[in-house]
Amino acid sequence: MEQNFNQLTVWQRLSKAFGPNSLLGQDVPTYKFDKKELLKTRDRNEFEKEKLQAQQSLYMANQWTKIESNLYTQAIYYEPTRIAAFYDYESMEFTPEISTALDIYAEESTTPNEDGHILQIYSESKRIKGILADLFNNTLDINTNLQMWIRNTCKYGDNFVYLKLDSEKGIIGCVQLPNIEVERLEKGMSPRTPNSEVKPDEKGLRFKWKEKQMEFNTFEVAHFRLLGDDRKLPYGTSMLEKARRIWKQLVLSEDAMLIYRTSRAPERRVFKVFVGNMDDKDVEAYVQRVANKFKRDQIVDNKTGNVDLRFNQMAVDQDYFIPVRDATQTMPIETLPGGTNLSEIADIEYIQKKLVCALRIPKAYLGFEEPVGDGKNLSLLDIRFARTINRIQKNILSELNKIAIVHLFLLGFEDELQNFTLGLNNPSKQADLLMVDVWKEKVLLYKDLVSEIPNSLAPTSATWAKKHIFGFSDEDIKLDTQRQRMERAVAAELANTATIITHTGMFDTIDRLYKTVTGTTQSGGAPPEGGEGPEMGGPPSPPAGGPPEMGGPPPGGPEGLPESRNKLENLLLETDNDMYITNSSLGDMEKELLKILKD
Repeated sequence: MEQNFNQLTVWQRLSKAFGPNSLLGQDVPTYKFDKKELLKTRDRNEFEKEKLQAQQSLYMANQWTKIESNLYTQAIYYEPTRIAAFYDYESMEFTPEISTALDIYAEESTTPNEDGHILQIYSESKRIKGILADLFNNTLDINTNLQMWIRNTCKYGDNFVYLKLDSEKGIIGCVQLPNIEVERLEKGMSPRTPNSEVKPDEKGLRFKWKEKQMEFNTFEVAHFRLLGDDRKLPYGTSMLEKARRIWKQLVLSEDAMLIYRTSRAPERRVFKVFVGNMDDKDVEAYVQRVANKFKRDQIVDNKTGNVDLRFNQMAVDQDYFIPVRDATQTMPIETLPGGTNLSEIADIEYIQKKLVCALRIPKAYLGFEEPVGDGKNLSLLDIRFARTINRIQKNILSELNKIAIVHLFLLGFEDELQNFTLGLNNPSKQADLLMVDVWKEKVLLYKDLVSEIPNSLAPTSATWAKKHIFGFSDEDIKLDTQRQRMERAVAAELANTATIITHTGMFDTIDRLYKTVTGTTQSGGAPPEGGEGPEMGGPPSPPAGGPPEMGGPPPGGPEGLPESRNKLENLLLETDNDMYITNSSLGDMEKELLKILKD
């Protein structure tokens, strides 16, 4: 079996790992009786027992098939609803609160750490870590694309990314697919009847691009989804799903408010036109003629000669003209004030609060209110909001792990598929601080429990305290004890370092350059007996008066000393590359020093 597996191509092996043949033990159980599986027995009771068990197993298989067909029915009925929801999400994008919320989801989920990295890669193998770092940082450009992927995932609940694969280089690129046009087809999403044979290509997961009539294997598409509502399986649930109804109410309320403000806000005037004893039939025409005279001007077009009744710019057509018969009317023109309750928006605020509640984002993040109490209330809300972000990050990391596994599989690291861990940064510092406070209290409680009471015993043993306070298992306690013993041994060795290592040689070069030379200088510029001395890096000098070729001091006064000293210092600095001088380098320095002294 293993030999046949090795004869397959890399795509066939990848299909077995991710494709239709990889069912993770979830295939429909089948029972076939052939010559190898025939029951050989002389006991009738055993035969009846095995027969009954086979019948019951077949019945259970049929039950599983009936229940599994429900997934197909659910997918068929949900597909139109899913498309309609996508159009709602597109319209919700134009609402500032919704758009800001999506930006906050994406930004908080991709918070960089101190080093500026969004994605953290942990692995015991430096090679695996380097390969994955190159994949995510260079090939996929995770620092740019991940924020867009998370935003689309939060907006639609799903995000489909096509992976460009190479049999030798692994994943070499990615392309964003249109989410509204891609379907996810899982096992059981095709119509079938009980006891019917399932086609091999319909057993596993696959993706279909409806507009292009293209199907993709599971390892070709990275499907980011937010799992939260089983009614929408196998698709994810958008973060905007709970806000769809509230958003429609908010849009209608805002439109009604604007219409009311437009129609009620301007002031209107009431013109009282005196009609005297005019016949009632002529009153309306007369008032209309007066209104046209006051409110419109006749303008003659120079090009066509037509007369145009054009409204003036003060929108006086909204004024009222009322006929009166009382000649003693004191105020022929009155002013009606505009709407006085234009500042009443309690209904809008109520709907906004429900919208923020559905989005699960603190109101201060969206700019609706300022944080009070020095930000303490916002800190508590920040911890709750961090849990929402952590849920989004977990769903994103599950698909990033799949991308990393596909890449390592194509590169031939089939034994290292589990030798890595991916992580995203926690956006909430308050959550970290709260965790630190919890650990502080646990440590203090542990100390109180294991501390011995005078003239009595400690409240508990260290083993009991570790198990019930820190949650250690018996194996963890044993391993921790072994580690503490090793650390004590290491500490004892470090304390004995001064007796083991007496001279490191790290400061030899500095000592030779700046160590004070003891002794007196002879008259005539002659150096002290012994020349430069071994402590200054020079060789032992011959007897006084020796010839220069034998290593004696050069003739002359103190004029030659500074130059030779400078050359010696340059030589020491050039030869000292790593602050450690070996015996061979010291020999080379002696030869060079002899040449300098001869010169």
